[in-house]
Amino acid sequence: MGKNILIADKIAQSGIDYLTEQRGFEVDHITGLDEAGLCEIISKYHAVLVRSAVTITSAVMDLADNLQVIGRAGIGVDNIDVARATERGIAVLNTPNANATTTAELTIAHILSLSRNLPQADRSVKSGAWERSSFMGAELANKRLGIFGYGNIGRIVASRAKGLGMQVLAYDPFVNEEVFTADGVSGMELDELISVVDYFTFHCPVNDKTRGIMNAERIASMKKGSRIVNCARGGLIDEHALYEALSSGHLAGAALDVFETEPPVNSPLLGLDNIVLTPHLGASTKEAQTTAGSEIAQQVAVYLQTGEPINAINLPPVSAAELIRIGPYMTLAQRLGNLLGPMISGPVKNLEIALCGDAAERDVNTVCTEGLVGFLSAHMSAPVNRVNAGHIAKQQGILVSETTCMEHPDYHATIRISATHGDQITTIEGTLFDHRHPRLVRINDYEIEAALSGHLLITRHKDQPGVIAAISSIMAEHQINISRMQLGIVTGSDKAVAVIEVSQSLENEQMMKLEAIEAINQVMQVTL
Repeated sequence: MGKNILIADKIAQSGIDYLTEQRGFEVDHITGLDEAGLCEIISKYHAVLVRSAVTITSAVMDLADNLQVIGRAGIGVDNIDVARATERGIAVLNTPNANATTTAELTIAHILSLSRNLPQADRSVKSGAWERSSFMGAELANKRLGIFGYGNIGRIVASRAKGLGMQVLAYDPFVNEEVFTADGVSGMELDELISVVDYFTFHCPVNDKTRGIMNAERIASMKKGSRIVNCARGGLIDEHALYEALSSGHLAGAALDVFETEPPVNSPLLGLDNIVLTPHLGASTKEAQTTAGSEIAQQVAVYLQTGEPINAINLPPVSAAELIRIGPYMTLAQRLGNLLGPMISGPVKNLEIALCGDAAERDVNTVCTEGLVGFLSAHMSAPVNRVNAGHIAKQQGILVSETTCMEHPDYHATIRISATHGDQITTIEGTLFDHRHPRLVRINDYEIEAALSGHLLITRHKDQPGVIAAISSIMAEHQINISRMQLGIVTGSDKAVAVIEVSQSLENEQMMKLEAIEAINQVMQVTL
């Protein structure tokens, strides 16, 4: 079946051309849609591509029954409700590297502009004045540049700044000291960094931890005459506090490409002469736009074709090659989850997924997530996939744990899923035959070998003569063929289990007849 793709924003023609050339895609390019407009048409699309002009709200996603992926041509995803996308099982992709160089270069341009008063000097000359003494500047050589956020953009800024002879210091809680040392950068804690630098620039996301992080207290702690640049995200700086520091002369200057509210209509910053303002130009180069459009088109296509989540915001990265290698393990895990789900009727407190042998050498998180998807799918009416499985488990109060062991006494690889419900633990275990065919090998203490495919009946019954004959009689009465049947027993126990593959699903009446067999304690069916 073909995939419908909506390009809802202006992206590079190279990206549009790439998608239209792919077999199996139907591409619509419709711009200028507001929330209402998107809501009217979104249900038919499997993917939507945007830049920053279009907002994908929760209301839009709630009507997007077929939507699998949202692609953002650029790094910021402020215009996408990522939390709701995750709940709905929609992958969100961006292009974090496409705008890195151009944003870093704009930062350097602002640092130079601030240091040499270029906008003010330009306006002066154009007005007919020649006021050389009014625009005394500052050299960058040997000045200290502080960088908040040492990702792709921060590292390019650091490299360019060192080329200008600046001393570079940085703060990033997720970067090891060894990385800073290897790059010739001094890693420091944020408050210490702010207090010692001559220039301070942001290259971090805005979130609950960083919003307003450059507040009045931190601005006051900066050296008198220092300068601030923000080409990252609006909301990182308390703009009122910045205005006060610039007005008083505590800060020599500031340059902003992003604002709390865009455009910054009626902002007091507009009236200051020692601040340089640009209209969110970080990604505005022909090269960056072409790269971002082409990259997001390719990423969305790959996700729809193979499931590889390149630059996904809400999925761990797994390459297409690795997805192929772990595909059989993912199938095994999901089918075990599908089988375990119907066995449990009450709330589950803990779900443990254990990979042993060869399975433990694969991408453990991705394989385990498929097991969780299978288990939750048995209990949820809403679609469950690897994007939203963790979120749904958390909502349900299920604590999910992943464990590994390097060897198994009987099989080259196994996956075991155990669910704790009430004071009971129900466990199933499976393996791969010939490294690709999923097989069930254990239910609780019962060793049993059964194919994990087709229509399966699973019974728990007394280990006594006549049970299998009674089941077979009911199947024959209703013209239902038994393809395979496997039994499992525990030495010293009078209980047994049976896994029976049948030609079709049973109706309620037929299930009731099975349940009425005196020796059967429990019977369930599942289609894999």
